[in-house]
Amino acid sequence: MTDRTAKPARPLEGLLVVALEQAVAAPYCSSRLADAGARVIKIERPEGDFARGYDAAVGGLSSYFVWLNRGKESLVADIKDPDEAALLHRLLAKADVFIQNLAPGAAERAGFGSAELRRRYPRLVTVDVTGYGAGNSYTEMKAYDLLVQAESGLASITGHPAGPGRVGVSVCDIACGMSAHAAVLEALIARSLTGQGSRLEVSLFDGMADWMNVPLLYSEGTGRSVERVGLAHPSICPYGAFETADGKLVLISIQNEREWANFCATFMGEPDLPREPGYETNTIRVANRPAVDARVAAVFRRFTREEAAERLRAAKTAYGFVSDLKDLAAHPALRRAAVETPDGLASIVAPPALRDGTAPSLGRVPAIGEHNRKIREEFAS
Repeated sequence: MTDRTAKPARPLEGLLVVALEQAVAAPYCSSRLADAGARVIKIERPEGDFARGYDAAVGGLSSYFVWLNRGKESLVADIKDPDEAALLHRLLAKADVFIQNLAPGAAERAGFGSAELRRRYPRLVTVDVTGYGAGNSYTEMKAYDLLVQAESGLASITGHPAGPGRVGVSVCDIACGMSAHAAVLEALIARSLTGQGSRLEVSLFDGMADWMNVPLLYSEGTGRSVERVGLAHPSICPYGAFETADGKLVLISIQNEREWANFCATFMGEPDLPREPGYETNTIRVANRPAVDARVAAVFRRFTREEAAERLRAAKTAYGFVSDLKDLAAHPALRRAAVETPDGLASIVAPPALRDGTAPSLGRVPAIGEHNRKIREEFAS
């Protein structure tokens, strides 16, 4: 019989990850490996990962640091010191994965370049997280999330017509960290077949440039720039946010002509509207967007949020409410997870993936150098 009370297996149990990391992109990757059971040893400067000081919102701790460093061990080490560098090499000799996102060239200068590490430790998977990748004129440039949002063209298609906008989370860091995590898992699978590690390179720019494929290909194929349209869709209409009689915003999405016909008949009360000039097809509606949106908006203003939602459900129209952070905190679909920190329990958003219906248990957020003695004794020779 199956023991239904047994804890689910953690697929990366037994793997050792050494992370010479700071900020967001690399810690995002290693936090997901820790969630899956890998032992992650985070190497920090004496002052700690500078993300520890981004804010003090979580009981005196940084929201970034609590989010991205659960389940890790913290070792303070100066890799420029020969004895400390030797300790790090003893760690790497037993490690499965090494992740670093130091400033361009810093790892190589300290003797921890990927080429040398791959030569010394053939089974090691090395991950270099950079801003703009190697071999181009931007290689040596510092790169932070908002800078890459601007450089990648993301800011140019984000916001309102009045000007470019910032995506409100560190989306370039996150895209890079997600790509690095997937690449590490692929490399570990490959190593199980070949016995050899891999050298992985992932940049913030490449991560976001991949996400920019659709606007780039659209622009190149049509010769037209993608316009900033706020809470709307540049190539679908109607697809946007409309205000209700009680001042709430409801966002709707019409994906095809069948949905448009149902929306007109049931929500708008105008079954003949799809045959009127300017409303016949999506491409025509996009060209006639101001008139289409104004007509839809006038109907929304007749109903409260709940009345509008009831009519949208009847029309089988996809919709969502424009939430603020208080709405998110109370959202019925939001899952939370408790994380232990040096200053008590914190409640964070749970990781998105469930395994056999179960979320991973999240480890403790470490204090600076919390595991110094333990790790130094374990890897003394």
